[in-house]
Amino acid sequence: MINQAVHKLKLVSKALTVPEPQRYGVVQKIVGMTIEATGLNAPLGSICLIENSDGTRSQAQIVGFSEDAILMMSFSGPTGIEPAAKVYVRNSSDVAMVGNSALGRVLDATGLAIDSGNRIFGLEEVPLESEALNPMRRMPIEKKFDVGIRAINSLLTLGCGQRIGLIAGSGVGKSVLLGMMTKFSVADVIVIGLIGERGREVKEFIEMTLGPEGLKRAVVVAAPSDNSPLLRLRATNLAHSYAEYFRRQGKNVLLLIDSLSRVAHAQREIGLAVGEAPTSKGYPSSVFSMLPKLIERTGTGESSEGTITAIYTVLAEGDDLNDPIVDLARASLDGQIALNRELADAGHFPAIDISGSVSRLMPLLTEKENQQLALNFRRMWSIYEENKDLIRVGAYQPGSDPELDNAILKRDQVMEFLRQDMNESAKIDQSIFDLRKLIHES
Repeated sequence: MINQAVHKLKLVSKALTVPEPQRYGVVQKIVGMTIEATGLNAPLGSICLIENSDGTRSQAQIVGFSEDAILMMSFSGPTGIEPAAKVYVRNSSDVAMVGNSALGRVLDATGLAIDSGNRIFGLEEVPLESEALNPMRRMPIEKKFDVGIRAINSLLTLGCGQRIGLIAGSGVGKSVLLGMMTKFSVADVIVIGLIGERGREVKEFIEMTLGPEGLKRAVVVAAPSDNSPLLRLRATNLAHSYAEYFRRQGKNVLLLIDSLSRVAHAQREIGLAVGEAPTSKGYPSSVFSMLPKLIERTGTGESSEGTITAIYTVLAEGDDLNDPIVDLARASLDGQIALNRELADAGHFPAIDISGSVSRLMPLLTEKENQQLALNFRRMWSIYEENKDLIRVGAYQPGSDPELDNAILKRDQVMEFLRQDMNESAKIDQSIFDLRKLIHES
């Protein structure tokens, strides 16, 4: 009797310790990039595993719902997924692995190293999409941020925690300017997100533009254009997670995202694939709600934290400055630096268009004298630009306008002031000194 009782207790104990079978769904349909599965309930954004009958697996994320089905997109694309493949929920939300050991490394969208170094250890888990900071607990922007670019330091002074757009068409020197900021800025840590660019440019940017010295204090997250839209979005969020991680440590972080337009394109692909209605230029409404949320993750932190100074490149397709993403960036950011194709074609680098650029925080960060010097420079630049056609054809008579005469006289000095070699650094005090000398020199 005793033996039977013991045997019965063992059976009960065994029954309690045997795990329940994991619930799974089944793939019903694949249309384009969208995978439809039934038999499974999970929140939006959940990470799933799709398993074929031969045991091969691929990772996917839930991006929508349709009646009694879930809609997923695979990180690697739908190729190779068979009908009736099993779908398991892995996590109800996505997470990022971040840490100091990633400094000097190049990562893919999943956080794995893609350079020639060893595997990265000592990382901690954080949410991939963080909670928004309470705006009343953010510290004000009070300190200048030295980017090492003469034109920006003196005429478009930035602050630690400012968010700014670098707006330009293709091939006018955005990447070179970003590389200069990376090498010459006074940031403690630099986080770079190369999103949706050509794969060739990733290695080129790291080895030729960024260089070994710049890479030492940087974390690079790369998701080239051949990555799925999910991976491109994930790489963007991962770069922001790293920036937030270093900000919590009290560091001044420079976050460079190249480019915000490719992030918008990735969200457009996802939105249209799950049936969102297109609006302006085919962008669904989710794009216009996602980008401001992303931008608000940057900026200043609380009193014990550091800052994230964010620079987003924005591609003006066909040099159209009225593109909806360009408009959204101008409305959401604290200013913009516009690059001019005409200047770039003339071999003038960096090709910064002073008349189309502004830093909204410059009046709060600089002295009255510096502001007046910048206004005088802008006036000298704009009056020449307004009359350059008359000057070129010889229709302007010297002496007709003393202000224009001065702009013509100093034109070569103005252009020389704005030019800067990619290996030349210009500190903020020296930049303002050079501007003062230019304005007051007779």
